[in-house]
Amino acid sequence: MLRRENYDSAARGHETRPEKRRDCARQLPDSVQTASAADTEALGAQFAASLRRGDVVLVAGELGAGKTTFVRGACRALGVTVPVTSPTFTIGQRYPAPVPVSHIDLYRTDGLAHEEPDLLADYLGPDAIVFVEWPPAAPWDLAEVGGAARRVRIAHAGGDRRLVEID
Repeated sequence: MLRRENYDSAARGHETRPEKRRDCARQLPDSVQTASAADTEALGAQFAASLRRGDVVLVAGELGAGKTTFVRGACRALGVTVPVTSPTFTIGQRYPAPVPVSHIDLYRTDGLAHEEPDLLADYLGPDAIVFVEWPPAAPWDLAEVGGAARRVRIAHAGGDRRLVEID
């Protein structure tokens, strides 16, 4: 079980010096089992401490695994104060924060090869941190529009528990 106080202190440190952010990232395990949605959100907050402007994070997992919950925790730690919801029907959302945060959901796409070239233009860029739920099966789809800095995989582990793997 995760201890929320450990993640809250790391989340508050998101605006610290870059070397402090790297220290937070080193403390994050590669694989964590969370016991609740609050734990998954807190893990997202801790993860956010390692992110920088221009990073793209691919968040994969089956329906209801907790992808948006993880992203919500990261967004809160990054300074997003508006509601963070799944952008499944809108493709993406751009949230105001000290470093703008984009949240993209590609569930309804079959990859980017058959989409309009500018589909994600409003969300990607070197000025933002970008989370992509349901990344395309072909990773080169996103390589053309932004480099994937990290990968997060979330899986059901029974009840409210989730297994979260971070690369």
